[in-house]
Amino acid sequence: MILTKEKIDFYSQLPTGNVADNNPNGYVLPSDIKPIDPSLHLIGRAFPVDCAPKDNLALHRGIEAAKAGDVLIFDCKGFTEGGHFGDMMANACKQKGIAGVIINGSCRDSQDIKELGFPVYAKAYCPASTVKVQKAGLNQTITIGTATIHPGDLIFGDGDGVVVIPQNEEDVVMEKAVQKFEKEKEILKRILAGESTMKIYGFDKLIND
Repeated sequence: MILTKEKIDFYSQLPTGNVADNNPNGYVLPSDIKPIDPSLHLIGRAFPVDCAPKDNLALHRGIEAAKAGDVLIFDCKGFTEGGHFGDMMANACKQKGIAGVIINGSCRDSQDIKELGFPVYAKAYCPASTVKVQKAGLNQTITIGTATIHPGDLIFGDGDGVVVIPQNEEDVVMEKAVQKFEKEKEILKRILAGESTMKIYGFDKLIND
């Protein structure tokens, strides 16, 4: 799939729940990785970077290596006592056309990043300094929680979290997600007309009494 602007704009209507429900062989990132701005959507290709905790040299190298449309995913091993990523780096990413950043760790300058309107997800905020020592594992498969992320996987995020869609399954997953989105529009009309969700979904047939 080629992620044109038109396709990204269209998919941005979908909630992550519709995508996750139709992504049986994919993953959802751990729920403690949350967006700085829940109003933003994130869609792009995974550019995973293996990082060392409390060291942000790998993040700078990742920003330099990634392409426009990529989603940088920095695995800082869940370390949250250092500000791995900040507003200068967010500005550099946005200037380059990077679609967004996900950090398995902490960031700082959260208010400035929010005002920038650039999608960043992190486990926590921390203003503490970091070192610049370790080299990066650039664009290689990483695992965060139970989620394995391969270079080029489709990344889909909103205020609820992030879904990782295997590249070889993305067309089917997104087609089914769109179908569910359209179906739920009709369900909403029935709910607003006063119908019970038990009846609409057929759950009443599961109840014997």
